[in-house]
Amino acid sequence: MEPSEKNNINILVIKLGAMGDFIQALGPMAAIRNHHANANITLLTTAPYVELAKASGLFNEVWVDQRPKLYEIKKILEFRKRILKKNFLRIYDLQTSDRSGFYFQLLSPWLRTILDPFWEKWKMPEWSGSVSGASHPHTDPARAFLHTVERQKEQLAIAGINDVPSADLSWAASDISAFAINGPYGLLVPGGSAHRPDKRWAIENYVEIAKRMMAQNITPVIIGSEAERGICIIIERDVPGSLNLCAKTSLVDIATLGRGAEIALGNDTGPMHIIATAGAPSVVAFSSESDPKLCQPRGKRVKVVRRDDLKMLSVGEVWTILTLMRETPR
Repeated sequence: MEPSEKNNINILVIKLGAMGDFIQALGPMAAIRNHHANANITLLTTAPYVELAKASGLFNEVWVDQRPKLYEIKKILEFRKRILKKNFLRIYDLQTSDRSGFYFQLLSPWLRTILDPFWEKWKMPEWSGSVSGASHPHTDPARAFLHTVERQKEQLAIAGINDVPSADLSWAASDISAFAINGPYGLLVPGGSAHRPDKRWAIENYVEIAKRMMAQNITPVIIGSEAERGICIIIERDVPGSLNLCAKTSLVDIATLGRGAEIALGNDTGPMHIIATAGAPSVVAFSSESDPKLCQPRGKRVKVVRRDDLKMLSVGEVWTILTLMRETPR
């Protein structure tokens, strides 16, 4: 009998991050929920995604991965015991990283013979992933060249799940009235990986785009993390009337803002995945630092503009694209 036909079974989904990858996994997560409609499904993730995961309604439980170090033997064994106690029938590894591969090894038969030689009730759960030894291995040699969405669709097909919807954030809603946004607004996401500055379009360009928004009676709303406060302040300072929400938004807030935005512009960074998935007409700047074919945000209206060096991307070109996207009916 297929797992989807059983009642009271336990399923584990592993998706630790990063933000963009987590958002793109929402479709596969929904597919797993649909396939195992009567199962108790647990998600193993990291702290930044707990609120969003709980709000999605896809999981019965959400566990936070404590990411124990190899020398933290007690924590590792406690984590292993927690997994064993659940007696998962199947584990979907949507992370497919060295860490999730390590968790597979924690459950392997060779380790059981050492740690649990007299525990007859437990057996190795089925495992969907890329790790060697998985019961449902994704071994496509081209998997590293597939976009995250297509790669996970292939992985789930091998495990018997063929109907994988697009990521959906229509359920994500929060009260954003406290932000006091009056009238039409656009979202600006000028940050990104601090250790990869070449992924960022210059802040002076975002200032110019914000000024053009203001001239069109569109309030520029700036999204960013605490680490990006400095660049967000520059836009707020140079463009009176803009709204700086840096470090003030939850992931659910960002989705809510994305659903109502006239336009959105940002670098190749996590919040743009949320905004695009939520439905905002979105322009995303890519440099040679990352390949949009592998990781670009998905949504109903997303335009990628790529230059090997983002210094070669002009404000005029970006503004023209934003204007056209705004004028196109949703």
